[in-house]
Formats: sequence, C-alpha cells, structure tokens
Amino acid sequence: MSIQNKVRLVEQLFDRLDEELTIFKSKSSLHCKLGCGKCCSMPEINASPLEFLPWAYAVFLKGMTEVVLEELKQKNSSLCHIYKPNSITNKISGSCGDYQYRGLICRLFGFAANKDKFGQSRLITCATIKEEQKENFEKAAGAIEKGLYIPIFTDYYMNLSQIDFRLGNIIVPINQAMKLALEEVLQYYAYRPLPV
Repeated sequence: MSIQNKVRLVEQLFDRLDEELTIFKSKSSLHCKLGCGKCCSMPEINASPLEFLPWAYAVFLKGMTEVVLEELKQKNSSLCHIYKPNSITNKISGSCGDYQYRGLICRLFGFAANKDKFGQSRLITCATIKEEQKENFEKAAGAIEKGLYIPIFTDYYMNLSQIDFRLGNIIVPINQAMKLALEEVLQYYAYRPLPV
C-alpha cells in the first residue's frame, strides 16, 4: 500500500475519532483547561510510528524531513518534539505545535476509556480534569456506566494496526515514533517519484 493511502486511512480514522470525541465532550461537558500542556509535558509518552505518519508526510511535503530528523537526533529531552511550552521554565503550559497532525495517543488521552477486568469502560483522563472538573467527571463516569458511548483505546489502536500491522504495533517513546515515521516516508520515496 502506498504512503499516500496509509496517510489517508489514518486521517480517516482520526476524523471518525474526532467526531466521536466531539459528541462525548459535548455530552460530558469535560474539556481541557485552556493552555494546559501537562499531559504533553510528560516524559514517558509512547506512540506508534503509524499514528505520526500523516505528520511525517506533511513534513516531507514541506521539504523539511532531513531538518526535523536532525532536530530529533540532537534533542536532549524526551518532551514531545511538536509540543510547544509557553516558556523554558514552565513546561506544563503550552500547546501542540502541529495540532492537526497530533498522534492517536494525543487525541485519545483524557476523553477515552479502557475496559476493566469486568468489561466495564473506565474513563482515562488527567488529574487536572478529575480535580478541576470533579462534578462533570463524576457525571461522565456515571453516564459511561449507564451506556454513554466513549471511544476505547484498544479499539482505536486495533483499527490503526489494521492499516499497517508493522508500523501500528511498534510502541516506542513519542519522539522515536516520529523519527521512525519520517524515516518510513524517506525510505518509501528513496526510489519512487516524488508526490505531485
């Protein structure tokens, strides 16, 4: 399958998820605090290269692949490469520098669920939402128990891996996932004509 087709399929999956998340956020009244980048500033974020393939392809089309690869190689921090903190002293306030192309983990966290050992959906969100939106969080958790639809992490990662099993099942630190996605695009076009 071509890179363009993989990118299109990943973007379609993301579009479907974004629609589901919009509905869930509307029904639950949960939302991220404006300017909060606490989850993005966590050093142990893992992702697959496939979820960053649309980002890598966009970087490639801008002619920036080698530059960004070098930046990733030189990076001393495990902080997500595309996360932009508001200052060097306050890493938990900021925003995504390429929001349109954020990964699956970035889209799911805070507004999706995992299944517990009894098959019940359990909302996975951050401490900030749990503490600062306690009433909405508790209402949402109760509504989920009563059947409110919420996207499930494993369902989306399984759907992602059906697009490309190899790239969808490599789970590595987020910057390494980005690097592998960029290398995948470069390798694909090493002996093929460039896209028009």
